Amino acid sequence: MKTNNSIEETLMVTVDPSTIEELQVDDTKRGLGFALLALSAAGLIVSLQQTVVIPLLPQLATQLHTNVAGVTWLFTGALLAGAVATPLLSRFGDMYGKKRMILLCMCTLIAGSIICAFANSLGTYIAGRSLQGISAAMIPLAIGLIRDLFPRERLTTAIGVVSGTIGVGGTVGMLITGLIANETTNPHPVFWLTAGLGVAATALIATTIKDVGVRHGGKPDYAGAILLATLLVCLLLAISEGPQWGWTSRSVVGLFGAATVLCVIWILVELKVSQPLVRLPLLVGAKSLSANLASAFLGFAMFGFISLMSNFVQTPHEKFGYGLSGSVLAVGLYGVPTAVLMTFFSFQAGRIVARIGAAYTLAIGAAFAGSASLWLAAFNTHGYDMVISNILQGTGFGIGYAALGTLAVQHVSMGESGIASGINALVRTAGGSIAGALTASILSAYTIAGTDFPTLHGYIISFTILGVGALIAAAIAVGHGLKYRGE
Repeated sequence: MKTNNSIEETLMVTVDPSTIEELQVDDTKRGLGFALLALSAAGLIVSLQQTVVIPLLPQLATQLHTNVAGVTWLFTGALLAGAVATPLLSRFGDMYGKKRMILLCMCTLIAGSIICAFANSLGTYIAGRSLQGISAAMIPLAIGLIRDLFPRERLTTAIGVVSGTIGVGGTVGMLITGLIANETTNPHPVFWLTAGLGVAATALIATTIKDVGVRHGGKPDYAGAILLATLLVCLLLAISEGPQWGWTSRSVVGLFGAATVLCVIWILVELKVSQPLVRLPLLVGAKSLSANLASAFLGFAMFGFISLMSNFVQTPHEKFGYGLSGSVLAVGLYGVPTAVLMTFFSFQAGRIVARIGAAYTLAIGAAFAGSASLWLAAFNTHGYDMVISNILQGTGFGIGYAALGTLAVQHVSMGESGIASGINALVRTAGGSIAGALTASILSAYTIAGTDFPTLHGYIISFTILGVGALIAAAIAVGHGLKYRGE
């Protein structure tokens, strides 16, 4: 009878050590593959919840007895919550573990979805949507976790895949909403679906991902978070309600003034505390500033485009002389090219980045994204105009968002990757929040006489502004690439 030692000796003789090493490599690759699948699924659902309500806004405005500016807060409120939660939870991720914070994000998504599934008033919907919006912090946390988990040669592709889920999930969300709305006028099933998908993604993350990376101590900057939330609320409320209250009214002027004062106080607080919510060098530092500005303008263009497209498609042409007379389902179907192309380019962007760099890749994507909005500003009378625009959008955001995820973290240390990605996501989400408030303000200012319904001119102005915003992002990215060539 052989002893344990003799068995081990026999195995060492009969099994090639290189075979054992190959098996270990395969096992590691398989584990990373499951981790990327879990993070991509979560990213898809997080981005899905951001836009799932957009096709329902016209219907909800009627059901909740509110106007365009009021119902837009169902979209803007979620973005605002995400803008505030992102740097805070990114900081928590560096302190307590990124996986733990990702799971927390998914739990808030589930809770917010359940609240919306029972909601019957605007205030309740906004509360639920705000909870859902907190989950936006999951994307930068996932990018930070990828830097902890993946080898350097696979980083760009992995970050590109997760970043690409932002637009894909947004388009899929509108398609799912359309399919449900085609069967019922009750919006609640949409939120039950997001809750169920959230539970599935949470289980997948809990069972497939290891929480690795260096932990950092410290205290959370709650004062910074409260100040940031308050100043953003003041700013967005002033922008969205300006046409209704009057731009020179005491309320609007007071809100703008309060936002300015709070911004100054927030900066002073962030400079004073030892561990600020937003490290200003990572926000406005030499290499960070251009990446963050490009992110803000690209988020402005993307979220603004998605919200406008939904309303424009559903505008009855026979009644108002413009629009595509589409259903909620049509909104999702028009977005299919966007989802397909964003999926394709999120996988290809890594190769483009490796060849020409993240900055120039971002510039190409942003240029395509800008052309999508400008196309609709010039050509908007036929369904194929919307298809062409969505093809341009899918190409642009698929390339641009994947490159942006890399640009945001490539100049920082591994220990700062979570907060750097979080700050970049904060300004992107803030840009989207401003786009939602600004376009709602423009559409409220240009209405058909005797109605609250926007004119075509209001849409043209809005699409033009969004297109210019994306082109500004492209110019900033080119400038970044030229300035830091070879670094």
